[in-house]
Amino acid sequence: MQRRLAIFPLGGALLFPRMHLPLHIFEPRYRAMVSEAMAKDQRIGMIQPSGPGEPAPLFSIGCMGRITEIEALDDGRFNIILAGEARFRVQRELDVRTAFRQVEVEMIEGVEDEPGVLAPSERAALEDEARAFAASLGYEVEWDAVETLDDEMLVNAIAQIAPFDPAAKQALLEADALRDRNELIIQLMQFARRGDGQGSQRLH
Repeated sequence: MQRRLAIFPLGGALLFPRMHLPLHIFEPRYRAMVSEAMAKDQRIGMIQPSGPGEPAPLFSIGCMGRITEIEALDDGRFNIILAGEARFRVQRELDVRTAFRQVEVEMIEGVEDEPGVLAPSERAALEDEARAFAASLGYEVEWDAVETLDDEMLVNAIAQIAPFDPAAKQALLEADALRDRNELIIQLMQFARRGDGQGSQRLH
């Protein structure tokens, strides 16, 4: 299915289907985007820039989210929460008069965006590496709460929160199968901890 979508290009910010992303909206063009979205269907697209420039080039895959919570501040800024609904593939950027960018996208539907399940050994390997990774960064984590998360939520939450660079985060977003995303995220955490090669440079 194809549709027109207003986009919020933001490096390092990932949204996945069935996940939530809090955002503070302060630039006038994105305040206008939120206002227009709220007047229509509450949907906007999150996507990462693939390089510098104005307008910056975009990666080809992002995720559409619905604004489920909004706080309008006195000075015109917004605090919002986006609920991820489906990934999309950019077909082309549209020539528009709005201050914010708009694209024509093809929604990624079906089995590619279905929730996945990990084997017990895969889940154990993820939790073990996540504990070591968090310790290496000095993060304090409530592991009892982590153990209650389903496989998809745990993998995607790490992808959203971990301080990988935009290219690494994009690779996680583009992985279709949960098992592939899990394997990649374990590798990224291992590289970061060991300081090996490019992996050590992918952390801010």
